[in-house]
Amino acid sequence: MVIKVFVATSSGSIAIRKKQQEVVGFLEANKIDFKEFDIAGDEDNRKWMRENVPGEKKPQNGIPLPPQIFNEEQYCGDFDSFFSAKEENIIYSFLGLAPPPGSKATKPPEEEASLPNGEVVGEAQSTAEGTEKAGESGENEAPKEDKEDEGDLTEAQEETAGEVTEGAEGDAEGEEAEKGEEAGEEEGGEEGGEDS
Repeated sequence: MVIKVFVATSSGSIAIRKKQQEVVGFLEANKIDFKEFDIAGDEDNRKWMRENVPGEKKPQNGIPLPPQIFNEEQYCGDFDSFFSAKEENIIYSFLGLAPPPGSKATKPPEEEASLPNGEVVGEAQSTAEGTEKAGESGENEAPKEDKEDEGDLTEAQEETAGEVTEGAEGDAEGEEAEKGEEAGEEEGGEEGGEDS
């Protein structure tokens, strides 16, 4: 299977040239086999591209702009859908290719199945593993409890939180009182103190 990238080598638009460079550069960097088809210099390429972009993917004016990406005759998408797939790390499925062995995108089929709530099994599993690791090390058990019942702290945590809060409030009150005294002295000048 060959990835076809339709580009306009003599495009006057800087934005289009940058998008084309990003697609081609990404494919080259990841050693993905592809062929560039110039629509500026070859009317057949332009015609083929325009005819094979699905109607719902065409812009309002009906003329799709490069870069447009195909896997043989199968339409993959334009730059925006390419960029989204790249950001979500699903570029191989976007291109209709099998991920290379050993890549992060390679997952056993059972992990790709989704749960009834829409989460992917692998994602839920990694979240659970992170929670277990935090529990094993004895560090920060609050995240587990927050998810079950927010605000439900253990007694030891409540005492610690209470001490910290009281200490912080006391410090803050002391600072406010000092500021108030200073302000009172400035306003009252040498006439008198403040009434507390």
